[in-house]
Amino acid sequence: MATLEEKEASLRAYLAARKPLAVAFSGGVDSTLLLYLAVQACGAENILAVTAATPFFPLRERQEAIDFAKSLGVRHLVVETDEMSIPGFAENPPDRCYLCKKHLFSGMMETAAAAGFPAVCEGSNMDDNGDYRPGLTAIAELGVLSPLRAAGLYKSEIRALSRQYGLPTWSKPSFACLASRFVYGETITKEKLSRVEKAEDFLRDAGFSQVRVRIHGTAGDLARIEVSPEDVSRFADDTLREAVTAAAKAAGFRYVTLDLQGYRVGAMNEALNQTTLSRGFH
Repeated sequence: MATLEEKEASLRAYLAARKPLAVAFSGGVDSTLLLYLAVQACGAENILAVTAATPFFPLRERQEAIDFAKSLGVRHLVVETDEMSIPGFAENPPDRCYLCKKHLFSGMMETAAAAGFPAVCEGSNMDDNGDYRPGLTAIAELGVLSPLRAAGLYKSEIRALSRQYGLPTWSKPSFACLASRFVYGETITKEKLSRVEKAEDFLRDAGFSQVRVRIHGTAGDLARIEVSPEDVSRFADDTLREAVTAAAKAAGFRYVTLDLQGYRVGAMNEALNQTTLSRGFH
């Protein structure tokens, strides 16, 4: 098995061989390391960072991406996207992520090519294998590169390298687009997305690191809060519980619940049948 040092060397060589290169940059753990090492391997002049401005990622995430790209001295484009215009997307089918990634990366590829960057890469890692990830099918169909997977890097290794290089994201909690907070088949609206974003912002400001506010009910008026299992006990505090309830109701929810299992990856996929899962399994 390759060592972490060998995987990093492989990643640097992979990136250097493909310059000039555009990096789909969300500001998360994976894409931050990818952008940093791309600049290291290729030089800032050979790298373009592209960030989607979308209601499916909070404003605070976008600003963090802007600030980090600026710190690297790399050219950075923020591209407005309109996922709600994708036919069938708002109905939130099980292949929603496929529809979104196909739309998003098609636009990024056009933007990058127009700027003189024919190759586009993204930050999925080895932990994304072995889960329901229909978006990876779209990425493969479009020919978008996945350097971290090509180098065989897992999330824990990405965090280790990020810490080694002093990147601000080395301990940042994992984040998925806000559409992942919706039950499949429940209509997605910008107003509901705003509810989720406001409620999650409050929880993060209250000191919860790993947070999901899942939205349920035909009117989207029930919030199911997931926090790290070790943080569930914090809700025994009456003051905190009342504050969280008030904030969620102010955001637009009518009912506020706590998931006693705590946060886990792919919680919304638990309701999918095996046939559906197999179509998007990697």
